[in-house]
Amino acid sequence: MAEKDDYLIDMLMDLGFVTADQVAASRAEASSAGVGVVDLMLANKLIKPGEVAQAKAAHFGAEVVQLRDLQIPDEVIAAVPRHVAKKYRVIPVQKVDNSITIAISDPSDLGTLDDLNHLLRAEVTPQVASEDDIEAALSKYYGGSGHSAVDKMIQDITKGEVEIGALKVGPEEDGATVDADAPLIKLVNSMIIEAFKLRASDIHLEPLAKTFRVRYRIDGVLHEMKSPPKRLQPAIIARLKIQSNMSIAEHRIPQDGRIQASVGGKLIDLRVSCLPTNHGESIVMRILDKEGLRLGLGELGFFTDDQQTFERLIGLPDGIILVTGPTGSGKTTTLYSVLHFINRPDRKIITVEDPVEYLLGGINQVQVAESVGLTFSAALRSILRQAPNVIMIGEIRDLETANIAINASLTGHLVFSTLHTNDAPSAVTRLIDIGVKPFLVASSTRALMAQRLVRTVCKACAAPTLPTDAEFRTLNIDPTTSGAKFMKGRGCGNCNNTGYRGRKGIFEVFVIDDEARKLIYEKVSSSVLRQRAREMGMRTLREDGVRKVLAGITTPDEVIRATVGDVD
Repeated sequence: MAEKDDYLIDMLMDLGFVTADQVAASRAEASSAGVGVVDLMLANKLIKPGEVAQAKAAHFGAEVVQLRDLQIPDEVIAAVPRHVAKKYRVIPVQKVDNSITIAISDPSDLGTLDDLNHLLRAEVTPQVASEDDIEAALSKYYGGSGHSAVDKMIQDITKGEVEIGALKVGPEEDGATVDADAPLIKLVNSMIIEAFKLRASDIHLEPLAKTFRVRYRIDGVLHEMKSPPKRLQPAIIARLKIQSNMSIAEHRIPQDGRIQASVGGKLIDLRVSCLPTNHGESIVMRILDKEGLRLGLGELGFFTDDQQTFERLIGLPDGIILVTGPTGSGKTTTLYSVLHFINRPDRKIITVEDPVEYLLGGINQVQVAESVGLTFSAALRSILRQAPNVIMIGEIRDLETANIAINASLTGHLVFSTLHTNDAPSAVTRLIDIGVKPFLVASSTRALMAQRLVRTVCKACAAPTLPTDAEFRTLNIDPTTSGAKFMKGRGCGNCNNTGYRGRKGIFEVFVIDDEARKLIYEKVSSSVLRQRAREMGMRTLREDGVRKVLAGITTPDEVIRATVGDVD
């Protein structure tokens, strides 16, 4: 490894990316650790992947290409078959006649360049890109393992085997008699299957001026996938609108629908939203895995101490417990997990939701339907006559709903609900702002919990790492902390080369005591309440995130991103 690193180290010093002292220190550390000097400097963030690419390019007289800034045409991508690009880790950048320019991370790999000359039957010109950029581009342009089938379907459609205009059916046709083996239908179905296999929570189909962009949201982050040709846009949208029982004749107003599907024997629901835009209708499908929500409280991300506190709270006979956080922070998942945990034959549980996202056995779930007058407040008034022990309200949105929920908690019911606030103490201020009397909030509230989601390090490619000085300062971590286990994923097939797989919550739990009730009654500000909560031992979101960084569960980047508004 050292011999391979020597020319790079010299070039990195010549270009001013590292100093001789840094190299000397890194050599000593790399020798004792048995790793390459450049690899170690990358891990310690003394240099960046892009700087390594520049050094390689300068040494071999090649150009550097920034793949992230390019939108490579389909015909150029098609010049290098998927299996070749994946095997040799290259990306085609330009094709002119019998010459192909490719991006490669190591221009000294003459064997790869020779193989490509023969396989592609073209003159191959190398340009240099970082390994990270190449991995991201491979995922973007060639996608996962299922995309070869998708490409084949697109080719089938392009060859004219399906008459796209035939999808514009009349009102009397519901799509039930459409040939399920038609390439276009297989293409649409494979998008859904591929997203499910990649653990995506959403599929975004976005019409742009010249492209029809497809993106999957995986672990909370959007990833651009291989997009179908722009001219297939109307047909794909029409097919999805048929499947979700929307009107395909209506293109002017937003529509909502649902699709039920079975993937690998698992029943999933897709909540479909269609929105007219300048360049056509944009469709977003939320994937709801009905069987995938049976999470225990430990799987949500609670450490033992917080879990014990939370289990004690949800075992109370009455009162109201609020879970707060922005959209997409996992509030609904937490509440469903709570209901699953406390669901016993001697308890009657009723939920009021808009919409009912997951079906839970043994629980009465009510779907809000404002079109017929079944609002949150109307449903709550009725279900109180059903004598439930536990009530879950999807969200407290107005004064009437809040008052009914709080009165129910004061009359012997345990009530769970959500609010959109940034931290736990702010939930009190929000309830008072919408008109709830402070003495009602003080007497009914048992606990407030704020949460966020952070991506967890992929176990298959996790490797020890060391945060930067800036990350240590931002998270207030002592670099000499004993027992710290800083980890970071290198990127592999298991995590789609992101270094992360799955998400867990970070939490702050504010248990209301008598002194806090007195402060609520006096209508103090949320900052005063927050100070009282800290005195009681409440960990902030960032502090809980730091605990998970020290345990090697997530990375400093994730915690900083998720708690950027946490000033404590």
